[in-house]
Amino acid sequence: MNTIVNKSEGPFAIKNKKGMGPWQIAIRKFARNKTAMFGLCVLILITLVAIFAPYIATADPEKADLMITNQKPSHEHILGTDSSGRDVFSRLVYGSRVSLIIGFSAMVFTVMIGVILGSLAGYFGGIIDSLIMRFCDIMLNFPFILFVLVVISILRSVNIFIFVVVIALTSWPQITRIIRATFLSLREQEFILNAQSVGASDARVIFRHLLPNAMAPIIVNASVFMAYMIIAESSLSFIGFGIPQPTPTWGNMMSDALSLRVLKFEYWLWIPPGLAIFLTVLSINFIGDGLRDALDPRFKND
Repeated sequence: MNTIVNKSEGPFAIKNKKGMGPWQIAIRKFARNKTAMFGLCVLILITLVAIFAPYIATADPEKADLMITNQKPSHEHILGTDSSGRDVFSRLVYGSRVSLIIGFSAMVFTVMIGVILGSLAGYFGGIIDSLIMRFCDIMLNFPFILFVLVVISILRSVNIFIFVVVIALTSWPQITRIIRATFLSLREQEFILNAQSVGASDARVIFRHLLPNAMAPIIVNASVFMAYMIIAESSLSFIGFGIPQPTPTWGNMMSDALSLRVLKFEYWLWIPPGLAIFLTVLSINFIGDGLRDALDPRFKND
């Protein structure tokens, strides 16, 4: 295997005999992964539905009409109506928008916090590392769902922004530990020592050398966290501690299936949102698995 290595840049600069960089190789490997591409296509489709929700929905998702409650699927209401007379199909379409916004935004904020704290702990070590890791240990002692429930219960009202902030501020320790471990393994390698020996500043070493070589675990874990955030939102909304009604979310729609009568006879209330959650999380997990394989440092150059 013929490779071209720039030692001043580290593993991130490895090229194969065709002159392809690691990211080009990763994209090529990802494109050859059938399950990952299937997941990507499904996620793109769901994202397009969320973007064009106003043009796809057939009714106002928040408008209640007590004259048409619990109607079965029909030509006028494709997936029927719920207990408040709201169109289930329209709520399903708009629910994709809310769920994806929450999942993506919470993931971005969580990864940002984790990367900042993990980078500081892994690069500088010493008392900075000790303080950050002890704070992580304290946060990890609290069960995630229980901690979120307590915070949300204290707040008088919850909207999408508050919900995202609460989830992000309680989910960062895991990604922080991953980034810290990655930095600890990289900072003693030759290309980092070379950069420090020529007088590179700490900021340059972190942003120019360490972070690019830590992008693989960051990207893979970001995809996993997005799926986790969507499940967390759906779970909290299902038990009444997420985004309040009448805002359409898949978790809110699932909460209508709490009664045995709905589970048995009103399947149109819980099967569509349940299937939407399943497909979305499954597609993201497929993408995450594909990214993990594509970004594996033990890859074979083509």
